[in-house]
Amino acid sequence: MNRRQFLVSGAALLAVRPGFAQEGPFRTKYYPISAGIGLHDLTPAPDGTVWFTAQGKGMLGKLDPRDGSHRTVSLGQGAAPHGVTIGPDGAPWITEGGQNAIARVDPDDLKVSLFRLPEKFAAANLNTGVFDKAGTYWFTGQSGYYGRLEPKSGAMDVFKAPKGVGPYGITVTPKGDIWYASLAGSYIGKIDLATGNATVVQPPTPSQGARRVWSDSKGRIWVSEWNSGHVSVHDPADSSWKSWKLPGERPRTYAVFVDDKDKVWLTDFSANAIVRFDPGTENFTSFPSDRANANVRQLDGRPGELWGCESGNDRIVLIQTIASG
Repeated sequence: MNRRQFLVSGAALLAVRPGFAQEGPFRTKYYPISAGIGLHDLTPAPDGTVWFTAQGKGMLGKLDPRDGSHRTVSLGQGAAPHGVTIGPDGAPWITEGGQNAIARVDPDDLKVSLFRLPEKFAAANLNTGVFDKAGTYWFTGQSGYYGRLEPKSGAMDVFKAPKGVGPYGITVTPKGDIWYASLAGSYIGKIDLATGNATVVQPPTPSQGARRVWSDSKGRIWVSEWNSGHVSVHDPADSSWKSWKLPGERPRTYAVFVDDKDKVWLTDFSANAIVRFDPGTENFTSFPSDRANANVRQLDGRPGELWGCESGNDRIVLIQTIASG
């Protein structure tokens, strides 16, 4: 168990618009993890803790925000975990690129179970995963693949992406539809859950570098565009698109997350900041890190909390979005 004093920065960072008094003041806290551990992705758990991947050390970690302590477990020899999400069973499930496997870690005894991809997909370069409403786990591989795993039987199917290399972020809508983003392919794709086939949907900006995706409560797909510095939204109901460029001269939009208020959170590597976008007002608010080169690669959250991994500083960052007691 590693206990560290977490840092607090910022007080009221944003005045809240009339009618939205339940939000704010926005306060930022930092939770240092071990130097050199190589943080990548995270996800909050129902019990208040936060699971995180430590790609640099081949570990999965668990942070207790109450006292800033954390514990880690090795995922195996050569492990290089990327994404993590909580399954219907309450356990963290990890895209484990180093061993080319999907990993499950028991939340109680930290036992690691591996579901390896077939050998012919040995260089899949696994990225992120998500569960659909039926409890099937869907995942992406940046080398040009996506797949599904049935947790109970261990049955796995791997599919070739329509345009080759690039599948990266993935999301599930409230209805249970699965969408992924292709970074190298510069598109988003909807997966047919029955056949596994993917339909390509092209964003309006060419070569935009769609990196990660997240669904809002209406089933609209929000996209972080790495190359263009935009955030875009696609509405499958009418096939429409809208795009906005992040503030600054050359934004680099990496992560995207939509909170329970349907506010959109992004990370901008150029600005060294987490950015909040209000679709209603079309206004951006920036929350710069207090250290250089934060490189927040993943955002996730729960009501009242926005969480991110500062991979460049090996810290976990929390932005409280509602006043806490």
